[in-house]
Amino acid sequence: MRRVLKAASAVAGGAALLNAVPALTSIQPLEPLRTRLLPGLAGVGDPGHVALTFDDGPDRFSTPRFLDALDRIGVKATFFLLGFMLERDPALGREIADRGHEVALHGWLHRPMLVRGPLAIRDDLARARDLVAGATGRLPAHYRPPYGIATAAALIAARDLGMRPVLWTSWGQDWRASATPDSVFATVTGNLRGGGTILLHDCDCTSAPAAWRSALGALPRIAGHCQERGWKLGPLAEHGLPERHPAAIVPAPAPHG
Repeated sequence: MRRVLKAASAVAGGAALLNAVPALTSIQPLEPLRTRLLPGLAGVGDPGHVALTFDDGPDRFSTPRFLDALDRIGVKATFFLLGFMLERDPALGREIADRGHEVALHGWLHRPMLVRGPLAIRDDLARARDLVAGATGRLPAHYRPPYGIATAAALIAARDLGMRPVLWTSWGQDWRASATPDSVFATVTGNLRGGGTILLHDCDCTSAPAAWRSALGALPRIAGHCQERGWKLGPLAEHGLPERHPAAIVPAPAPHG
């Protein structure tokens, strides 16, 4: 019996390790390696295009300010919506879509996938996807896990639900209390290349209070930076991502029946 328990424990540990392997791509020092080895997951697309994405909304207090700012600079973006935030204000989700932006999925709650089981993850994604579709009239085609921490279970669930996981190549670190428009601009553009994907936040539900103002203030300069280099700034839907992710990062689901 002791041997059986030991073997079962080893199998369970091995499964947990395999599930956690994709999470290594979220470690900040490894991000350049992720961009190089897993460009599809990192969001590397058409070298003449840069994808602009926002996480954590929608929020009635801050998101409309981003929509207005994007209108002023003539740019469309991708908004990764949280289910519990959208549930509070589905009309705002519809407004995002109606104003020409792409809606994508960030999950239901902003919880790390590593602490959740496969069934809970799938239920979370399915519930949030259905809410996004019902509120906006658009099925989300892209998924970004909270904190960028992807697990095998989350990647498989997203694929089964018709969504492509996409992280980022450049971020603004705009969630910090110390962030300013200048710091966000410098951080985003420090390693931005054509074909890159930018991560910003249009809401402070997981950030320092009012931290979103730093991203909002940096937007015109980021757009100008891209324009000066001949890069079109827009949503992931226009980013020209490769057709599929490398099979190694998303294990194939077991056949049914």
